[in-house]
Amino acid sequence: MKVDASAPSPRPLDGVRVIELGSTVAGPFCGRLLADFGADVIKVEQKSGDAVRSMGKRNRGRSLYAASIFRNKRNVSIDLQTVQGRDLVRRLCEKADIVVENFKPGTLERWGLDHDTLSLANPGLISVRISGYGQTGPYSSRPGYGVVCEAVSGMREITGDPDRPPARVAVSLTDYITGLYAAFGAVMALKARQRSGRGQVVDAALYEAAFSFMEPHVPAYQQLGVIARRAGPRLPDNTPNSLYPTGDGRHVHIAAITNPLFGRLATAMDRPDLAQDPRFAQPVARSENEDALDALIGDWTSSLPVEEVEARLQAVNVPASRIYDMSDIFADPHYAARGMIATPEDPELGPVAMPNVVPRLSETPGRVEWIGRDTGADTRSLFETELGLSADEVAGLIEAGVLHAGPMQAEPEKRRTAARTEAGGIR
Repeated sequence: MKVDASAPSPRPLDGVRVIELGSTVAGPFCGRLLADFGADVIKVEQKSGDAVRSMGKRNRGRSLYAASIFRNKRNVSIDLQTVQGRDLVRRLCEKADIVVENFKPGTLERWGLDHDTLSLANPGLISVRISGYGQTGPYSSRPGYGVVCEAVSGMREITGDPDRPPARVAVSLTDYITGLYAAFGAVMALKARQRSGRGQVVDAALYEAAFSFMEPHVPAYQQLGVIARRAGPRLPDNTPNSLYPTGDGRHVHIAAITNPLFGRLATAMDRPDLAQDPRFAQPVARSENEDALDALIGDWTSSLPVEEVEARLQAVNVPASRIYDMSDIFADPHYAARGMIATPEDPELGPVAMPNVVPRLSETPGRVEWIGRDTGADTRSLFETELGLSADEVAGLIEAGVLHAGPMQAEPEKRRTAARTEAGGIR
């Protein structure tokens, strides 16, 4: 059989239907990961727009953040405060494999859109429920943004320099961690459904996702009573593994933690004697004398521009790198060779740069097909084709405020209609 070389390659989640009710970052990121690998993700958005559309930078009135995190999704706008709107969502969920939501626990129950209710008509449904503190427990009713739950997790306490208050990473880190776990849970639930035929609930809590990254510090407290604190650029008990200034005002991170690596670092510094110094000859000794060692390394790096520091360390295979900013990334040949920056086209903005799909699969890779669409861009087409409503019925719902339809956008040329089995999705 002749293979059409121009046909897009299959993706692992082709044929899976996802209804994304989540907003802001964690829910949409979970949906974006599923969409990148082939799932037909239908984002349900309020008329006023997801909060992400007001975050980050804008160009020509368009949210560049939304362009990336809403990519590969169809977009409909439904007023979930109305009975008719909730009924339409329920009908969409009856035909879905996965529902992703990150409302405050209890919200979907009040709306009659909870897992127990939806699974009566769709027993194979997988409900991915993202919340601050989980669906149960004394904190479950609390509102929880990622950065607040990061504080509860303990991770915020160890972030930053020891001589100042806890810092934050300038992205919604805990939301991303939780969205990643949620997508992983969804795919595991799909795998389990192949055996059982039944769906289940994936309960992804922001504070728990962040807490899971505290792995080395949990037994240290339980066994030794050690409370982890901020260590700045250092990795505690792992020396040298820190940030050092260069002569041209940049910074380089060097990790030479094993004896062979440290010996090569000492050679690059023209100080081979350091590898024999009793203060630095062994890993434990280096950690006990990290202030002295970091001062010696910092004096050396400060005497050279960052390019020369990197060149000397790379020549002896010591793991090190300057601290990249975005201009470094866009100019970097490795990023370019790996195609790590995708640039899907937009009729108004032209090529829009965004991180490409991760991870890379050799046989069934994900891909970026279109950027995030305007609120309600697919409202008319979806309700006519998926639920069989007439154009007049959709127009009436729009006029009544139950639905909102944004500017219609052309389907990308390469978009394929995913083949679905009679049972729907992966079974």
